[in-house]
Amino acid sequence: MKTKLLSAACGLALVAGSTAAQAEGTLNIFNWGNYTNPDLITKFEAETGIKVTITDYDSNDTALAKIKAGGHGFDIVVPTHGYVPIYIGEGLLMETRPDQMENFKNVSSTWVDVEWDQGRRYTVPWQWGSTGVVVNTKYYKGDINTSAIFMDPPDELKGKINVVPEMGDVMGLAIMYHGGEPCTDDKTLLKKVRDSLVAAKEHWLGMDYGNLEKFAKEDLWAGVNWNGSTFRMRLQNENIAYGYPKEGYILWMDSVAVLADAKNVDEAKAFQNFVMDPENAALISAFARYSNGIDGSDAFMPEDMQTAPEVVVPAEHASNGKFVLACPPDVQALYTRIWTDLQK
Repeated sequence: MKTKLLSAACGLALVAGSTAAQAEGTLNIFNWGNYTNPDLITKFEAETGIKVTITDYDSNDTALAKIKAGGHGFDIVVPTHGYVPIYIGEGLLMETRPDQMENFKNVSSTWVDVEWDQGRRYTVPWQWGSTGVVVNTKYYKGDINTSAIFMDPPDELKGKINVVPEMGDVMGLAIMYHGGEPCTDDKTLLKKVRDSLVAAKEHWLGMDYGNLEKFAKEDLWAGVNWNGSTFRMRLQNENIAYGYPKEGYILWMDSVAVLADAKNVDEAKAFQNFVMDPENAALISAFARYSNGIDGSDAFMPEDMQTAPEVVVPAEHASNGKFVLACPPDVQALYTRIWTDLQK
């Protein structure tokens, strides 16, 4: 009952504006870099009086390690779906009951009873999308809907490839490229995956995040990337295209969660409720260029998102996308060893 009353109070505060208590409130958000619309934060601060500080991270593993170490001072984290059960299982998230918040009615039915948080007792949708390949079609005219772009690079692209260093995404793409299923423990297949990744890396320029400008300026020509990030690249360079690997590609959703040791709990719950408002969810998507999972947000979206091939998955590629939860610990250990070899 206490949780329900707090959630209701947060919802009322958003409608009524700031209160004296909220005017002194703060909120510390730990989120992916270049992923939070400054206008969203400005609006939240204006409506609630809560002062927001954002700290960036570059991978799920980085964020999880920092949270587990403690003493971080964050209230909110935005993990990818496969990591949510890990956070919950290790007692790192607070059960804030978003399903009892005022704006929960706006969550699309598709994203309510999700496997990683049934009924949404901990998390609310932030954005969702896919991990595929990015190619500058000025330099490569062949098929871009294949993981061969980075696994067996065409000569035209060698030395100009970047692979985002997100283990789950890269391993999933590589395993499916070789005909396996994500989270497989087939050691023969995994040896093939390991050997081919290590061989392919010789033709990559790097494994980095935040390469929007490098692709736009054509310092990079191809690689593994996320759909919304690729959309933003294309807006700066019309030769950029997003490919959906026919061998299989990764689908994901990032969600807003409140940490178990959060100091600013009411403020964090207010933010969860805030991002479930359609107009606010649209602000999130308008900046990072991913879908958000909130009904009614389309009415507030930029027009170019209604038809963007990076957002609206072409019908012929729709069945190849897969959501993957965290693999069992023994399988994860196998993947970590392969990933460690790849980092050498």
